[in-house]
Amino acid sequence: MKFTRRLFLGLAALLLGVGATMAHAANALDTIKQRKKILVAVDIGGPPYGMIDEQARQVGSDVEAARLLAQDLGVTLQIVPVSGPNRVPFLLSRKADVVMASFSITEDRKKVIDFSEPYGVVPVVIGGPASAKVASFADLSGKTIAVTRGTTSDQELTRGSKGIPSVSIVRYEDDATTNTAVATGQQDYIAAPPSTILAVKKASPSRDIASKFAMKAYPYGIGVRKNEPELKAWLDGWVKTNLKNGKLDEIYKRYFGMSLPPEVLQ
Repeated sequence: MKFTRRLFLGLAALLLGVGATMAHAANALDTIKQRKKILVAVDIGGPPYGMIDEQARQVGSDVEAARLLAQDLGVTLQIVPVSGPNRVPFLLSRKADVVMASFSITEDRKKVIDFSEPYGVVPVVIGGPASAKVASFADLSGKTIAVTRGTTSDQELTRGSKGIPSVSIVRYEDDATTNTAVATGQQDYIAAPPSTILAVKKASPSRDIASKFAMKAYPYGIGVRKNEPELKAWLDGWVKTNLKNGKLDEIYKRYFGMSLPPEVLQ
């Protein structure tokens, strides 16, 4: 009996030790610090959040925010390029530690992943010919709208156009293809953030695309896998600190020409 009890206690201690080791190994924040590098997923094809400038450098509001995050964490930054549809798969498959890609916080996404406190907002709008009288979803009847699959623009367009007759939605796999479709005249209308509308107009001035009406405005945060409380707590603290000291607002103003809304800055 004594031998059996000692064996049981020994196995229990071993299991507790393995459990503690596994729990420590699962601490994403420690893993990042030990690696001395953070893998941040950014949509490089979604200006002004992420883009390539004339010198082939990665720039944009999310790129700058990611650099600030890595600097404050004391690690180097590796940007992992993603598109709207593959942001969550890249995070869940551990190809990225976190996602900073104009990642709107939605109830559906929160069922699968966690988010930091918001550090910006993404309004989503309908864009179309400046001369067109389109002020609501009802005015989209008989029209074809381009959108990037799986984005909040896609979700809001699908929801808002439900029941509107003869609305055709053409879904593309990434923002660059969506933008090109509108810039080249394949479609006259687009569901996207206002910054995308400006980018399309800049790429093709003759198209004279303008924002027609807002579908919704979403706060966006840093995407993180569930059950990573240490990393999420650090990210929440980082967001609050850099909103308070004005650094995140400075980045936002540089790329959007306006300050963050009061509800984010509070």
